[in-house]
Amino acid sequence: MKSTIPKVRRAILFINLQRKNARKLADEIREELASLGIASDTFSLKGKSAFNGKEGYDVAFSLGGDGTVLSAAMIMSPLGVPIFPVNLGTFGFIAGIQPAEWRDVFNRWLGGKAPVSRRLMLEMTVERNSGEHPIEVFRGCCLNDIVISASGIAKIISLRVSYSETGLEGFMKLGSYRSDGLIVSTPTGSTAYSVAAGGPIVDPELEALILNPICAFTLSHRPIVLPAEELLLVEVEEEQRSGVLLTVDGQVTEKLKPGDRIYLKKANYPCQLIASGRANFYQALKTKFSWPGSSEEGGRGA
Repeated sequence: MKSTIPKVRRAILFINLQRKNARKLADEIREELASLGIASDTFSLKGKSAFNGKEGYDVAFSLGGDGTVLSAAMIMSPLGVPIFPVNLGTFGFIAGIQPAEWRDVFNRWLGGKAPVSRRLMLEMTVERNSGEHPIEVFRGCCLNDIVISASGIAKIISLRVSYSETGLEGFMKLGSYRSDGLIVSTPTGSTAYSVAAGGPIVDPELEALILNPICAFTLSHRPIVLPAEELLLVEVEEEQRSGVLLTVDGQVTEKLKPGDRIYLKKANYPCQLIASGRANFYQALKTKFSWPGSSEEGGRGA
């Protein structure tokens, strides 16, 4: 974590209008920003409209739960814009700033006194056709995970997984998976779908990738934690007959075809989360899993 004194001239507010009091809090934040001479725009996550804002933002407010942070991270992290995650849901693993404290935390951040957690982002590309000139059909990034799964119910899919320490050359086969699907998770996403599928909980500021098969047909296929610097390649087997979907952070889906190649690597930019570091993460673990010393019972949703 690093604390520096930011220069803030323009802000963007990502608002989940399905959360209670989201609009009221957004108005409060915009009024406060205006009093500080900071211009602001808003973007509602209601519906499927695409973000059409301008570049040049210095901070992005996320008003909602962890899903709202994921949406903001996809858009703003590649631009190097830090995210101010205000939690309007239950106690989230990512959104760590409570509505009552947002002003105090924001002022501390403006004064260089609030830490910024730098989280690994994952980039992926999908290539189609295995000839000399494959076509790129999808490109994206995520903060939590990508999931490759069957598009139908109770369908097993067949995938090959390889990795390389040297880029596109020298891939080493890691294994062939017949399973309900495959999760590739970042440390931030280790407490999401991956942990529900039996994966490990990983400190969110580590740099690693978690490869986790979902209900693997072979019991010996277990979750693996890999160095983030390696390039992963997931291939849809040519004989795959049922439909296959790629889901990115639960926000974006892409249909895959037999023979498609999914390349996954650490992004060259992090997701910068203001005042949502290890202390918030471990407090969330204690609360949700009722660890000794937690002040509340677990079992609440993110």
